[in-house]
Amino acid sequence: MSTARPAARLEDVARLAGVSAKTVSNVVNDYVHVRPTTRAKVQDAIELLGYRPNVLARNLKSGRSGVIALALPELDAPYFAELAHHVVRAAMERGWTVLVDETGQIQDRAVRARERSAVAGIREHLIDGVILNPLALDETDVERYGSVPLVLLGERLGSHTADHVAIDNEAAAAEATRHLISTGRRRIAVVGAQPPPFGHSARLRLRGYRDALAEAGIRYDPALVVQVLDWRRQPGVAAAAQLLALPEPPDAVFCFNDLLALGAVRGLTDAGVRVPEDMAMVGFDDIEESRYAVPSLTTVSPDKEAIARHAVERLARRLEHVASPPEEITVGYTLQIRGSTGT
Repeated sequence: MSTARPAARLEDVARLAGVSAKTVSNVVNDYVHVRPTTRAKVQDAIELLGYRPNVLARNLKSGRSGVIALALPELDAPYFAELAHHVVRAAMERGWTVLVDETGQIQDRAVRARERSAVAGIREHLIDGVILNPLALDETDVERYGSVPLVLLGERLGSHTADHVAIDNEAAAAEATRHLISTGRRRIAVVGAQPPPFGHSARLRLRGYRDALAEAGIRYDPALVVQVLDWRRQPGVAAAAQLLALPEPPDAVFCFNDLLALGAVRGLTDAGVRVPEDMAMVGFDDIEESRYAVPSLTTVSPDKEAIARHAVERLARRLEHVASPPEEITVGYTLQIRGSTGT
């Protein structure tokens, strides 16, 4: 008859790794002042022994729950699903659990209330901090309702609100537009513009597009700008029909996310328009689906892993009560050139 193996203790890990119990505690609590070689020895011993820290006791001692919230507009949108994957992985490295919440789309009347709930901590005494991608929130909301450490993704609420992690949307949009111009396209449409007060990212991308046109001496034509609140496939299909109905349709389209671009490609194909021969297409986000579309989609690829890592790092600093002004962290991107632009 077998007997259960007794649970490994912190002291057992210390003995196997040849370090003090305090050092093991420092590694478990992710203190930065531990030599890499020592950290590796302790982590190897933890894995070998199957040691599991007493998270409840540790959290009671620190006054934290060990849970952070990630609040995103749409969990079924591929970009946000991929971003959530990276945030969860980065949080796991710190021993955190991530509560993922959906706040809703721009046109959802309840979206602002849900975003206010997020900055307030979602569940009282449960959440240590929040990573939020807002759509409807403003600085006043954060100042009034914010009660936990906060890091913002995507939309920027202001320079003094909270740490903000994002790519340079304006520069990325300009590069995407320049690429289309470099292929000989001159009548370039955009799909995804949004009216204020919403759509800060959309406005930055539109500005980058206009800057690139101006650099090339191409006149900006408002008729080529399609406003879309819902950045999904079906509005992309509808946008393609709208552009084809123009007296002089475009020869290229820059969509402000990949779902719009994939929908637009479908709409063009159904209308007998060839991509890229008749009309080139560029998207934004580099979701996995874009690599397997026919044709594969040229797209701006934000470094989603870096966005997640920086967001978690900034939240960790705030939880350590590091007093410093909110920071603007700009993460890199690349333009992935594929079949939809014919290169």
